[in-house]
Amino acid sequence: MSKLRAAVNNVDLKRFRFWFQLAAFLLFVYGGYLAINLGNNLPMFGCGYIRDGRAGVCYLLPLQHQLARPWGQLFGYAGIAVLTGFAIFALWFIVLNKGWCGFVCPLGTLQDWLTSLRQKLGIRQSGYTHEQFRRLTWIKYVLLALMLLIPLGIGGGLWSHEVGAPFCQICPGRMVLPLFVGDFSQWTIDFSSPGKIVLTALGMGITGLFIVGAFVKKRFFCFFCPMSALHYLLSKPALLRLRKDGSKCTRCGDCYTACDMEIREIADDVERKEIMTDDCTLCLKCVAACPEKGALKVDFANITFFESTEEGFIKRMNKGIRK
Repeated sequence: MSKLRAAVNNVDLKRFRFWFQLAAFLLFVYGGYLAINLGNNLPMFGCGYIRDGRAGVCYLLPLQHQLARPWGQLFGYAGIAVLTGFAIFALWFIVLNKGWCGFVCPLGTLQDWLTSLRQKLGIRQSGYTHEQFRRLTWIKYVLLALMLLIPLGIGGGLWSHEVGAPFCQICPGRMVLPLFVGDFSQWTIDFSSPGKIVLTALGMGITGLFIVGAFVKKRFFCFFCPMSALHYLLSKPALLRLRKDGSKCTRCGDCYTACDMEIREIADDVERKEIMTDDCTLCLKCVAACPEKGALKVDFANITFFESTEEGFIKRMNKGIRK
């Protein structure tokens, strides 16, 4: 058992994540061709606009359609459908927590690939000031609120049904992911109604911003992702946990340097044991970058399966022992 634990703690996380993300990307973009169907309530961007290839659908798409039902129906059979869908989504989510973002989400994987391309081209990345970071963290919650309130307003007759699933109309996943199955049909502006014109045009603009932003900054879109906000609101009972032992932390800052989301608390906070924040994607880079044994660790159902060690740090980072 000790040898197995050492092998896990010393794993080449970068290589492991690459192959895991690639496998997940292939599954959720092309799995449908193999008759794989994991349902319509997945806690990541398995895009419903991929017609035949998708192996599952992002929960946000059916949720918006369900909430757009007339209010009277939401207190009847439609309400049961909403609760059932949410329960299935929650069960999926509880297993991996925000690891769905760091290891599974196709949009997250695409952003990591764009970062790798930038690094290969030798282009320097851009970062955020502390004030920018503080302001960015609220945008995802605003988008989540709008994503819920607009469909409810449609069901109440406050807005027209022409806007459909509003977030999906502006989500870059709708336009980018179908390209991988040769579908370019989403790259158009829908002139069927004023609302469709605005949303589809806005979607094209946001997609362009997604591509440029993800090339310049690591995990650019994840700061604005309403799915990420929903994840964090449900993260307390999740089985996969990121924990910190502040007594072993030397505040060297290696974890902050490795963090794609530039989360300062991971290095500075030595009080909290539950160190995951709302912007965290549980990519586990911080654990892999930490040289202090047991300072950072990942538990599944309260059982530690991956933790920081000096030996693992040396092997991964190719650095000498710190004195």
